[in-house]
Amino acid sequence: MLRTPGGRIPLLRQVDRPELAGAHPAEAPGAAPAYIERDAEPGLRAALERARFVLVVGESTAGKTRLAYEVARTRYPRHAFVRPLSRAALPEAVRIAARRRRAVLWLDDLEDHLGAGGLTAAQLASLGTAVVIATMRVQEYRRYDAREESRLTGSDRDAWRAQRDLLQQAAVLRLPRHWSESERRRAAAHQGDPRIGAALRAGERFGVAEVLAAGPELLASWENGWAPGANPRGAAVVAAAVDCRRAGLRRPVSREWLRELHAPYLAARGGGDLQPEPFAEAMDWACAAAYATSGLLIGNYGAGFTAFDYLLNAPGHAGVPVPDHLWSGLLARVGPADAYDMGLVAHQDGRLARAVEALDLARRGGVPGAELPLAIAIGDSGKPRRAAADLAGIARRRTDRLGPRHPETLTSRHQLAFFIGESGAHRAAATRFAALVSDAGEVLGPDHPDTLAARHQLAYFTGAAGDTGAAARQLEALLADRLRVHGPGHPLVLAARRSLIWFRSFASDDPAAADRELAELLAEAEERIGPDDPHTLAIRGSRAALAARAGRAAEAAGAWAELTADRTRVLGADHPHVIYARLEWARALIARGRTSEAGALLNGVLAQAQSVLEPGHLHLRTARELLAEACDRAGHEDP
Repeated sequence: MLRTPGGRIPLLRQVDRPELAGAHPAEAPGAAPAYIERDAEPGLRAALERARFVLVVGESTAGKTRLAYEVARTRYPRHAFVRPLSRAALPEAVRIAARRRRAVLWLDDLEDHLGAGGLTAAQLASLGTAVVIATMRVQEYRRYDAREESRLTGSDRDAWRAQRDLLQQAAVLRLPRHWSESERRRAAAHQGDPRIGAALRAGERFGVAEVLAAGPELLASWENGWAPGANPRGAAVVAAAVDCRRAGLRRPVSREWLRELHAPYLAARGGGDLQPEPFAEAMDWACAAAYATSGLLIGNYGAGFTAFDYLLNAPGHAGVPVPDHLWSGLLARVGPADAYDMGLVAHQDGRLARAVEALDLARRGGVPGAELPLAIAIGDSGKPRRAAADLAGIARRRTDRLGPRHPETLTSRHQLAFFIGESGAHRAAATRFAALVSDAGEVLGPDHPDTLAARHQLAYFTGAAGDTGAAARQLEALLADRLRVHGPGHPLVLAARRSLIWFRSFASDDPAAADRELAELLAEAEERIGPDDPHTLAIRGSRAALAARAGRAAEAAGAWAELTADRTRVLGADHPHVIYARLEWARALIARGRTSEAGALLNGVLAQAQSVLEPGHLHLRTARELLAEACDRAGHEDP
């Protein structure tokens, strides 16, 4: 907890340096640079007029903390400044803020205060008149946006939903990294400060606050450190610390952990050929306040070390998982609460085996609520029958404790119905979702996200059970409601449109019409949500399947081959969606008469699927059936 030298909680007027609020130190020595009023400041003041919980979102070094600090000091000078310095200190901070007549609960880097043992809705409600001011990196905030929500259809997680609902209580202010012309004109009045002058001369490539915090210089320093004879061990230590944060660890890492975790990074770059410096020298270099700002690592021997958050945005990190050696080495060292955080991040990133491993550690360690996300990760990783069995127990316990229509029970019933359907019992799943739609509509309301998600699953499993006409009618009604609730560009609207096109195509006498609609939908999805989004990839899968159904085997084989490559890159080779794409690729090859190629592909798929999927999985049965078909037709010569 931040305290005065006398051990007291300070008033905001006593917090006389922005660094005490978490702001990055500015480049070059001396007092903090003059505060330059940001265009977003009136919006922040207005938000504090109407809300007790305000969240400033922006990229690293955009100036989020400095803006919030300057506004808070002028608005609440006599309020207690309650800043927990770790998640473990949060409960005490909430109690202190709730007891004070005037208090600001300060949560810089809010993502570090979410998850197991983190901020809850109940704590937020207990704060009385206290004001909560928080900051969050935009990359973390995006984990809770509409695109992420849409990915969880049929596999929502209690923890994700609780954190999302908590964030939705905040008045959110977005702060751009690049400064506007008016902001730069205001900064020009302070060009006598060489730090501000240098930042303005950096042009439009970087934001002014970004340059003041020396973000680009620190990133360059890290990259240059890999050079032989420079600081390659230090660069490897920084790489390990960065990946600890990317893996989902929300707290500092000890010196001893970094000593052990950095070695594979150094070896991968050349090891001894790089003439690495001793470890103590490497740590000194990584922690040195380069350019008199933050170091590449922030912290100390007692509290541990955290990578400077600007480094998390380094080129090459987007969509690339942390290496296996870091993941396994870190998971072997963390406790259950940290494993829970890591498991949720791995699940959201589509790294399902990692998610199961971490969430199982959290469940065995007694983390509350870990059993549901663990069951879902197990099901998503290719074991739907096991997940359904686990979820049946969870739903039963929640029904006994809370009642059959409590929102938490409804969530577990949704997951249970989904994985029953994924196990192949489509009609049973549709029956369960029909009951769930009725109960959710009455308890949560017809437009609640959970009600709409249940309606989508009802339509899907109705169609999968063979009644494609009923599925299309249900999806037409759902799409109308999705459009009314979300608007045309929402990812869930795109998902409903894809399903509707697919099921409606079974009754159409014009297959080309469905193909045109999917092509238009694909172009829109690539523009709105990106080419690697699961919804975009699913549209490509529907197009490939439609080509196969129309007898265009060569086109289908090419499309499935490309989709297999992209899904492997995005999700990893063991993901069930990748296995499915490979099976459909083989099916198209068989249809083309290329049975030898299909057989080789299927032998590989079968070996892989047996190591990942539970016995009796639909993909395993399909692989064996296709392999038998390829063998039966092996007498035909491949073209």
